[in-house]
Amino acid sequence: MKKQWKQGKRWLAVLIAVSLALPGLAAGGNKAEAFTSANADTAMNGFINTFYDASAKYFYTNSDHLVHPEHAHGPNGGLYTDFWWESQLWETVMDAYERTGSATYRTMIDDVYAGFNAKYPDMLANDFNDDLGWWALACMRAYELTGTDEYRNRAWFLFNEIYNYYDSTYGGGIWWKRDGTSPQKNIATNAPMVMTAIKLKNATGDNTYLTKAQNIYNWIKSRLISGSKVNDHVEGTGSGTVVDWDFTYNYGTFLGAALAMHQATGTASYLTDANNAANYVISNMTLSYSLLYEGENDAAGFKMIFARNLNKLRIATGNASYLNFLQQNATQAFNHRRTSDNVIGSDWTAPTGSGYVQSLAAAAGASILQFTPADNYTGNIAGNGTYEAENARKTGAIISESTHAGFSARGYLAGWNSSGSYVTFHVNQNSASTRTVTIRYAAGAGNAGRYVSVNGTVVANNLAFGGTGGWGSWNTVTLNVSLNAGHNTIVIGYDSAKGNNNYLNLDRISGL
Repeated sequence: MKKQWKQGKRWLAVLIAVSLALPGLAAGGNKAEAFTSANADTAMNGFINTFYDASAKYFYTNSDHLVHPEHAHGPNGGLYTDFWWESQLWETVMDAYERTGSATYRTMIDDVYAGFNAKYPDMLANDFNDDLGWWALACMRAYELTGTDEYRNRAWFLFNEIYNYYDSTYGGGIWWKRDGTSPQKNIATNAPMVMTAIKLKNATGDNTYLTKAQNIYNWIKSRLISGSKVNDHVEGTGSGTVVDWDFTYNYGTFLGAALAMHQATGTASYLTDANNAANYVISNMTLSYSLLYEGENDAAGFKMIFARNLNKLRIATGNASYLNFLQQNATQAFNHRRTSDNVIGSDWTAPTGSGYVQSLAAAAGASILQFTPADNYTGNIAGNGTYEAENARKTGAIISESTHAGFSARGYLAGWNSSGSYVTFHVNQNSASTRTVTIRYAAGAGNAGRYVSVNGTVVANNLAFGGTGGWGSWNTVTLNVSLNAGHNTIVIGYDSAKGNNNYLNLDRISGL
């Protein structure tokens, strides 16, 4: 994925959250409902009714069926979803078919495939191997569900075309692009091909696919894995430079690849790799146990890929903590749907606003409700009460860092000494109450001041953060806040009229 925007825009899409479907006062935003099978139907029906064009057999890019410049890629000038988005939305249909066995979704599997081929009659005109790879993987899933030879044959063709771009540069791995531009080898291209190779080995009995899967996997392990951390890609001259961007879908595809290797070989170390990747995300890439908001456009679909592969790991291992995690995230997503059309937005921790929603974001919410077993829980999801600042919503001149020791999770927020810079925490509560929020910080430049607002009301004009004597020294400050049942916002920000402009590093808030 991350393709048609070119190299620079890959990263900008995650750093800059486009103002689509901003959290607002959507009707029913604080209404908590049980996660039931009926809820899964509601979410899927809302997704299909809003985004699927039955005549074209294709999904619209946006809920308003208009082209917007934020993601004007795909057929008809971007009216319909682009190449890799459609593969993910096809998998959402398969998620619903697996859950329900519905003849409607069974027909849609064939229809979406036909609609895609009508829009893209020559798949190899796309120079991005990861785009082709997502379709290869989805085709193998469609084959496993339907037994239709065409899907297996297409996957076989695509896999072999992609594997032609495996070479010894950087020690191995498949190139991201086939035209030689933007040279890099990444997780998004390589990890899905491990899963596809194992599926082809199972479908054909040809053990050369297992050998190819092992080749790719061994390269991923040697170049892109550091402990439990899954790095994004390697690029540059010589032996290359590893770029360590954190995306949930990288962890999802790697754990899926590791699980596939374990199931194909029985080797325990692969299962260890899968669990390590899963637990890294659960521990470090959540906002109070809910999968973090990573941005719009491609980034909005990242957590769907992680959750889908985590569910496979849950099924294979019977891990109750994974089930609990998925159920809480599914309920969180459903509770924050837009009730006018039952569409789920890109941030599962906040109400879906009135603006247009992109199809990939909506598919993520619909999908997790399809593949996660319903638990019939009625209520809000308050999470674990700890909100890592680096996973919150940032506005203005704020950066994420992990330079100074002593932080929790994977980093902290730094900088933000200019007016208009603030951090928004979407905080969900089971019931209305007054809570003591503890803010962990470092103020190495001396005393700092920031304002705090709760649900739009400033509750501290200039909360004092006493100097800590160094950036590796951390302290806490506490504040009592009144919270509503359901969704709340806590904002910590800088305004020149409400505090001094010393730098402040913010690690987390807790006690909620």
